[in-house]
Parts: sequence; C-alpha cells; structure tokens
Amino acid sequence: MAVTTAQLVDWIERYAAVIAEQKQYLTGLDAAIGDGDHGINMDRGFQQVLIKIAPVKDKDAGTLLKTTGMALVGSVGGAGGPLYGTFFIRAGTALDGKAEVADADLVAALEAGLKGVVERGKANLKDKTMVDVLTPALEQARARLKEGASIADALSAATDAAEAGMKATIPLKALKGRASYLGDRSIGHQDPGATSSYYLLRTLREALADPPQGASTSTSYVGREQQPTS
Repeated sequence: MAVTTAQLVDWIERYAAVIAEQKQYLTGLDAAIGDGDHGINMDRGFQQVLIKIAPVKDKDAGTLLKTTGMALVGSVGGAGGPLYGTFFIRAGTALDGKAEVADADLVAALEAGLKGVVERGKANLKDKTMVDVLTPALEQARARLKEGASIADALSAATDAAEAGMKATIPLKALKGRASYLGDRSIGHQDPGATSSYYLLRTLREALADPPQGASTSTSYVGREQQPTS
C-alpha cells in the first residue's frame, strides 16, 4: 500500500505527543549520563515542529519531513537537534515531490535518515547511541519487506528490534557524546537518545497501523530505567 502524507503528519503529531508525555522520563535518563535536558529539548523542538508543519500538511512528503528537520535544527539544543534534524532532512530529501510513498521508498528514506545520523554523529553500533536502535530496526523492516510483508508488519518487526536495541544500551559503555566522559560509570543506564528513537519508530508503526490503533497513552510508553544483572 502507499503511505500518504496525511499518515506521515499523523506520525509526527503522535511523536510530538509522546515526547511531551515522556519528557521528564527522557530527561531523567539523560541526567544520569548526560546534560539532563534531552526530554526538555526534544519537547521544545517538536512543539516548534507542530507550528512549522501546519502550513505544509497538504504538501508532499519530502516537504513535510524536511520542514520537520529544519525546525528541529533551529530549536533543539545539544546533540538532539543536529541528529534528529539531519534524520528528517535526509529522509525528506529522499521523498522529494512524493504525495504518496511506496513501502520500500519509505524504508529507504528512513535508511537515508539513519545514514545522515551516522555521518553527523560519527557513531557506530554499540557506541550507546540512537544508532543502536535505528540500525537493527531498519534492517528488520527491510528484511520483512523483502519477504513480502506489509509495511505495517515490517514496522511491527522494526519496533520490536528497536525496543531490544534500546534495552541493549543499558550494559554498554558510552563512546560518544557527553556520556562518554563518564567512562565505565555510563554502564548500567539506558541511553536517552536510543529511547526517543524507539518512540520514533513505535509511533510510526501506530500511525500506519491498519486498522488505526489510536493515539498511545503515557502509561503505555513510560518505563523505568533498567539496571544490569550481576
């Protein structure tokens, strides 16, 4: 099936709502290993996104996603703005002029976004970043599509992989960003960027679900930072 711009608008609005609901949780995760502002910054950025996309909701998918990215770059501090902004700008560039997006094209656009994140942040797998969520998730999505799955099923598998990737950051030592300054003290904490990336893919799955699942509540998303077992 083709993914419409309206569904992508729904995705962004859902994600903005979840970030608003979870900003304190995300900020708590960041307080343990970073600047303690990830949730606050992301919420501020996506409130700006909601304002900026209002005039372009009837435009093509590329315009929508690039507008989202530019709003984030201009309003989010720390690493979140450049990384998430780059993700959406690169994904939008891959979808320039498309009012409807084929399943494979959507996954390819997300992969372009991930490539931009890797290039911008210079992060690899197991560096304890959002790359640890996006990489396995999009690998799953691509593999499921090749098997003939629907985009909804592909994104369901991607979301499962994203959740596993998020939890797998807990025992890792951070090698990038502010958290890397802590060395071994970063071990045992879930990465906040990985967590917000999991929310990103989960809300996309929900926006494209058939039949629609409806907006998620805060209780279905909220979690507690997990500690490693000895």
